[in-house]
Amino acid sequence: MYNSSTDEVSGGEASLGKKGVQETATSYGPASLSSAFSQHSLNDSSTSQRLSIPRLTSAGQRHSSFGAGRTWSSMPAPTSDSSSFHSYGGTPRVRRTPVSAGLTGSSCSSGSTNTDASVIVAVVEGRGLARGEIGMASLNLKCPELVLSQFADTGTYAKVITKIHILVPVEILMPDTACEKGKGTKLFKLITENFPGVPFTAIQRKYFNEKKGLEYIQQLCAPEYGTVLMEVQAKYYCLAAAAALLKYLEFLQNSVYAAKSLKVTFKGSEQTAMIDSASAYNLELVVNNRDHRSEHTLLGVLNHTKTPGGARRLRSNILEPLVNVDTINMRLDAVQELLQDEELFFGLKNAICHFLDVDRLLSVLVQIPKQETVQAAEAKITHVIQLKHTLDLVPQLRTVFKNCNTPLLKAYSSTLEDNRFDMILEQIKTVINPDTMYLKGSLNMRTQKCYAVRPNINEFLDIARRAYTEIVDDIAVLVNQMGEKYGLPMRTSFSTSRGFFIQLKLDGSVLPRGSLPPECIKVTKHKNNYCFTTADLMKMNGRCDEALREIFHMSYVVICQLLSTIHGHIHCLYKLSDAVSMLDMLLSLANACTISDYVRPEFTDTLAIKQGRHPILERMARQQPTSNNAYISEGSNFVIITGPNMSGKSTYLKQVALCQIMAQIGSFVPAEYASFRLAGQIFTRIGVDDDFETNSSSFMLEMKEISYIIHNASDRSLIIIDELGRGTSAEEGVGICHSVCEFLLGLKAFTLFATHFLELCQLESLYPNVENQHMEVQHTRSGDTGVEHVVYTYLLKRGCSEERLYGLRAAEMTALPPNIIQEARTIASKVSQQLMARHHIDPKSHRQRALYRLATRLLQAARNSRLDPDSLRMYLKGLKKQFESELQSAGPPAAPGTQEE
Repeated sequence: MYNSSTDEVSGGEASLGKKGVQETATSYGPASLSSAFSQHSLNDSSTSQRLSIPRLTSAGQRHSSFGAGRTWSSMPAPTSDSSSFHSYGGTPRVRRTPVSAGLTGSSCSSGSTNTDASVIVAVVEGRGLARGEIGMASLNLKCPELVLSQFADTGTYAKVITKIHILVPVEILMPDTACEKGKGTKLFKLITENFPGVPFTAIQRKYFNEKKGLEYIQQLCAPEYGTVLMEVQAKYYCLAAAAALLKYLEFLQNSVYAAKSLKVTFKGSEQTAMIDSASAYNLELVVNNRDHRSEHTLLGVLNHTKTPGGARRLRSNILEPLVNVDTINMRLDAVQELLQDEELFFGLKNAICHFLDVDRLLSVLVQIPKQETVQAAEAKITHVIQLKHTLDLVPQLRTVFKNCNTPLLKAYSSTLEDNRFDMILEQIKTVINPDTMYLKGSLNMRTQKCYAVRPNINEFLDIARRAYTEIVDDIAVLVNQMGEKYGLPMRTSFSTSRGFFIQLKLDGSVLPRGSLPPECIKVTKHKNNYCFTTADLMKMNGRCDEALREIFHMSYVVICQLLSTIHGHIHCLYKLSDAVSMLDMLLSLANACTISDYVRPEFTDTLAIKQGRHPILERMARQQPTSNNAYISEGSNFVIITGPNMSGKSTYLKQVALCQIMAQIGSFVPAEYASFRLAGQIFTRIGVDDDFETNSSSFMLEMKEISYIIHNASDRSLIIIDELGRGTSAEEGVGICHSVCEFLLGLKAFTLFATHFLELCQLESLYPNVENQHMEVQHTRSGDTGVEHVVYTYLLKRGCSEERLYGLRAAEMTALPPNIIQEARTIASKVSQQLMARHHIDPKSHRQRALYRLATRLLQAARNSRLDPDSLRMYLKGLKKQFESELQSAGPPAAPGTQEE
């Protein structure tokens, strides 16, 4: 841990003496700017405080010492032969991470759906008796939030693999003892298998030090999040991961985070539902399986966000749905209010769309580079302008929430009332021009940065700006004179790469004199549009750039002093970032309801969906697809679905899972009515593709996936299984399916099991909580040719599928010879008759099933009924009639001597 005496410097710089600058502003050339500013200080005429002036270097230079002045003096310098930080595989690598890139954000444009990955993760596992205890620390380089996790994982390491998949890291750090060639731990081997394209960096075990990690957090954690210390002070492994991660980031970025500037949070594995990476892929939650650029995903359906932070939050919630019903209902209340209050909906939409990426802005504001560059000075000015732009939007956002009613919106409204927003803005306006604003366009933004600092604060800055203005005016005069001289419609244009240049657009297709004037150089042509420059204009551009460098340097000095003043209050932006991203996500969920007919879900102990629809298919088809009901309860928690190929089984299974996820993130769902039981895990087993990367056949892949489900499923799981056992012989496939079903029947998990093995339908006669359903098809016969056709209704019906030999009907559509198909039909018919002869439910089992269903429905009514007494009485009478009907259909009771106990 580095000493606060060496790094915790006010404003990030050391103060200089009161001696004024001896040279005039115009005497500084590009080469002498750094040395000039390292030796002299500016006396601020508007304040008695001294300005702190950091040393500025050219972009090509890099700090040469690593860890100087810190207690970790044993850390090596960042050279190519460094042994403390080395990439797995023996290839030394030091990577500079671009964290100060421009902030994304636009006026009323939808947030990007991609993750723009910039997360580094450190993972460490306990040793000896603590094996299986995992500590994780992750930090997004574009969002200054340190996320800590510690949890016990099983031998499959499902939790840690899932968490890393959600983070989409650009680099993973692990102790070198876990990454040794030939001796790597099981966790290391699993991570390398699951993340083959992510670089690994092995770090000496001594840097995974929980004491150093706690010291880091005590020094860097913002006061608003200080309670995290109580949560993590005994979480030794996540603290150790944090120590290694923060030290590595200091080494990598050549900068440190300012004291009391980081948002530090602890996230346990029990706070959200777990969706493994295979399930996220199968359900197409954030990536379309056919086209990764396609928006036909659940994220694409729900993403109407206006800010990058809102898009990130929505993606994170889809991959990690909530499990707290109170929090979910608060979100649903807020979405409902947005839908009912049109003024609130459009007011919030108009206010949110102007916000930039507050997270990334925070990231660059809280970092203190060990050495600044000329480009960094310009970037710092931009960041302050963006900060002013962001704070200018807060009053508008406050106004929108004056009359909100729901608890969640009221909570964010009170967050926005924090007077620190106004305090920071007022301090900024004492230095920054009130008219300065964030604009699009390189020339517009260049002008805003040039005149950002108020006049009369620095006389040399004012001189430099006057010089810049005169040069720009001279350029305009030069271009006008040249146009008049040759009688051509020339105008001045600007681009970041070329600077000022001349643009000529002709109405005709040829030049009046056949060619451009002789002094025109660097000519480019597009259709009838010419772009060029001249020698004089290039010289003026050079003078203009020199003046700009002086302006940016002197503005940077003033802005550094400003940032040191407001740094103590800047942490309120974490609250603003949280509010903007959450409000943007809620607005996006409400927006999705205005496009399609969605309904608010309820949370009970039953999954009941009336006329539910597949959300992605509905968006793709641009019309309402076939809707289906779904009902799963404790009394019938295992549903076996049969039906022909292409009848809609897989679509139905995915539809139920997607609606469950939508409900648990606080979204309305595509149905007429929806009730859900909270799911702690969502598992899927879909598809029969080979996996060449792990040398697994389709059957081996099936077995790996079903093994994962069996080891991790619980009573609160939602399990989707489609086509298990298809990669081996029919006998083995039926055997595996039957044994897997019996294992899952021992749990209270809600399971949907689609299969072509009709033998599994006999489970309904053995277990009262099994229910058979099938996808209905209809048969039509052509009046002209008499050929029979199959019509898919895509409707789910009770009972086992009565369709037989539907695979042979598909074969008839191919070029197989008719005699082969006929022979197959004969053999298949005989096998089918033998199967049906064995499929019989005895009266005793039928009566037991009726009693079981009655008991579970009475229990469900006692738990969840909201009916008035008269309606409840009618419901109970209906249950009685249904029970009597089922007993009657079961046949007469057994003889007295054989009556069951």
